[in-house]
Amino acid sequence: MTPPDESALVRVLAADGTFAPTPEAERYLPIIDALSDAELETFYRDMVVVRAFDRQATNLQRQGQLALWPPSLGQEAAQVGSVRAARAQDHFFPSYREHVVAMTRGVDPLDIIRVMRGLTHGGWDPTDPRNGNVHIYTLVLGSQTLHATGFGMGLVFDGRCGTGDPERDEAVIVYYGDGASSQGDVHEAMVFANTYRTPQVFFLQNNQWAISVPVATQTRGPLHARAAGYGMPSTLVDGNDVLASYAVSKLAFDEARSGSGPQAIEATTYRLGAHTTSDDPTKYRTSDEEQSWVARDPIARMRAFLEGRGASASFFSEVDAVAQATADDVRVRTNELGGLDAASMFAHVYSADHRLLQEQERWLADYEATLEGGVA
Repeated sequence: MTPPDESALVRVLAADGTFAPTPEAERYLPIIDALSDAELETFYRDMVVVRAFDRQATNLQRQGQLALWPPSLGQEAAQVGSVRAARAQDHFFPSYREHVVAMTRGVDPLDIIRVMRGLTHGGWDPTDPRNGNVHIYTLVLGSQTLHATGFGMGLVFDGRCGTGDPERDEAVIVYYGDGASSQGDVHEAMVFANTYRTPQVFFLQNNQWAISVPVATQTRGPLHARAAGYGMPSTLVDGNDVLASYAVSKLAFDEARSGSGPQAIEATTYRLGAHTTSDDPTKYRTSDEEQSWVARDPIARMRAFLEGRGASASFFSEVDAVAQATADDVRVRTNELGGLDAASMFAHVYSADHRLLQEQERWLADYEATLEGGVA
């Protein structure tokens, strides 16, 4: 692993949960000081609930209920801090493991499950107000940065940012990883974002591994420094510190909405689980490395901080109960999901009837008729 440049790192909570701001964090302390006890407890609740959901979804995949699952284990603080820093009118472009971002904004977790079960091409309607302006997951690496930039350009053209009214101005945030940062789409998105001064936050979750390729192989310099080449300010934040993630993201959102142009954030974190359930991380990383990051667990860190502030045992018990109930609900509803009618694979391919598809549909029907029970 390539250690982050500690001199540039924004961190508020040490790994043991003590309040120990780095010099770079000083400017953000007023934002953190303004947080209420209820808001601090919400950060913790969000992280615990999504971890329970994530583990349940992983189990469901192992039981054959899902085709694939991309765990978010270990990356909860980066995501919770950033999503809680947004306003209701802001827009979100996730990759494929921003589960807590989607859930916090109102997306039904079962809609995420439906994507990974193969029941839908999208999962949810981004234009439905119940989904909090969260756009659908993008499995094509890095392409969501172009989508977000195009949307941000639209906000500029429509005068929906930079008006000076923070209650009305809108911003866009896009999530991507260290692996995606090597994709041309990301760099093209940054070119257009800076050219058109989009109200946009590029939120890079550096979880140290692009599947089996370590970040040290991908770059010889810090990833956050790349933003300077595109004329945008960047911040390096401890992605396992939910308070730091919140404060940095809030300021970046405010700057983007105000018309100051795109902002870049690199959140250093770690993917404690597999890249997806089709991956075996023991093939390319050591147990010692994993344990060094377990010691920096974002949930344990925030719990220690809250305990130091006097949070009650009943609060933590209540959070655990909510998390378990969420996981149980997802398991029950997932097991109730059916499959797809085979004919659905031929729908929405062309706008009009197509001879080749009709032939394929007939072939499938004839083939299934030869099978016991008449179904493949």
